[in-house]
Amino acid sequence: MKPQTLKAAIILIACAALITSCNNPTSKNKTTSEARSTADWITLFNGENLDGWYTYQKQPEPTSEVSGLARNDDGSYQEPIGLNKDPLGVFTVVSEEDAPAIRMSGEVFGILVTEKEFENYHLSLQFKWGQAKYPPRKNEKRDSGILYHSVGKEGAWGGVWMRSLECQVQEGDCGDYISVDTVLVDIRSGFNEENRWYFHSPDSALQTFSPSRSYCHKSEDYENPSGEWNTMEIYTVGGNSVHVVNGKVNNRVSNSRQLVAGQEIPLSKGKIQLQSEGAEVFYRNIKIRNIEQIPPELLVP
Repeated sequence: MKPQTLKAAIILIACAALITSCNNPTSKNKTTSEARSTADWITLFNGENLDGWYTYQKQPEPTSEVSGLARNDDGSYQEPIGLNKDPLGVFTVVSEEDAPAIRMSGEVFGILVTEKEFENYHLSLQFKWGQAKYPPRKNEKRDSGILYHSVGKEGAWGGVWMRSLECQVQEGDCGDYISVDTVLVDIRSGFNEENRWYFHSPDSALQTFSPSRSYCHKSEDYENPSGEWNTMEIYTVGGNSVHVVNGKVNNRVSNSRQLVAGQEIPLSKGKIQLQSEGAEVFYRNIKIRNIEQIPPELLVP
């Protein structure tokens, strides 16, 4: 083959390879970082059962009938349902809108807890409200919650929750922060005309939230109308956390720690609890991935 002919053939082959690569849907518009971040997700709900999780439930309300569980003379139950017992089917896997979801009936206050601990991560899940409501919250807002950095014993707070930081899941209050048990954090927040502490922009003073002042409201309500799915995300690295509701930041937490024997020690890892708290709620698409830092765009106003 003549040199000119060989050169032309090489050019034609290179052009064909370039065209094939550009038309390949697996590589088009996909960066290395995007491919890596997709692969890094770990699914925490397999869509079939509750493998990887365990349950704990406190005493049922007197209005619930649990065979074999002793009652006092006034009808109240004497002891909690406890670990991995679910006589009323509070935690089940169902098909909701033709896709698998975890249903929490809300009939008994309880927790669905990951068996593993996690540290430095981005957690993402979806939830939506059902219709059923139960005592003692039958006439209250629908309520649940995501409790992270969960440590210690079940039932440490309120007879059911583990020590933890809470990203609130409650009608109109998604993203609120709550210190559960002996947890302390710092939040840039202010006191408003409704006599409530609210998360504010970074120019606000840092306030400590602790067992004596445990609740800090979010900045804005970004929840979708009841019955629609919502995406809740928590970014947490080294004791700092950001709560994100449907893509919008509405709370930032820093310097998370816990009181142990009167001493403050860092609290930056632990299990994840999902709450059953008097209202029917569905969770799906629960996934987590390790991160080295919170994205800078989430740390600015």
